Amino acid sequence: MSKKTKFDQVDLAQLAKKHDERGTQAQEFDMRIDAMGQWFHQGDQIKRPALVKLFASVLTRLDDGQYWLITPAERGVIAVEDVPFYAVKMDVEGKDESQIIQFTTSLDDTVTLDKDHGLKVDLQDDGQPRPYVNIRGSLDALLARSVYYELADLAVEQDGRIGVWSDGIFHPMD
Repeated sequence: MSKKTKFDQVDLAQLAKKHDERGTQAQEFDMRIDAMGQWFHQGDQIKRPALVKLFASVLTRLDDGQYWLITPAERGVIAVEDVPFYAVKMDVEGKDESQIIQFTTSLDDTVTLDKDHGLKVDLQDDGQPRPYVNIRGSLDALLARSVYYELADLAVEQDGRIGVWSDGIFHPMD
């Protein structure tokens, strides 16, 4: 049997509940993730990718809307400017209704745009789109502008809406 090296969102939620039951106090980690998915500790950027990936593996967003790092031993809230991940690459196989779109984050997470990893596009006050894809649980990635433009090139109209097909599902972009 292989050793499990990553917590999933259910595991982290259960750990959070155990911390609540034990009365574990939240730690002050002095960590934040900026709008480009870069991680900082005590004001300095964390430059070791392996360390950032380790922290990301214990990151969750609980029902309180806050982002938490949760381990079996401790927990703490961290600041996230927008969303914790940044999608830097898009791959496409097939076309039209049979195409499959995959996104890769700056932390090498790869997800297929499908029923479990949906697309959402928010419009900012200036009318500019802010596109996101779900990575896991309630954790999203902002699509890099270049990735969004690639995605927009695939857009089609379906029942009066603009969007893309992936994994047999139409994902609206409006």
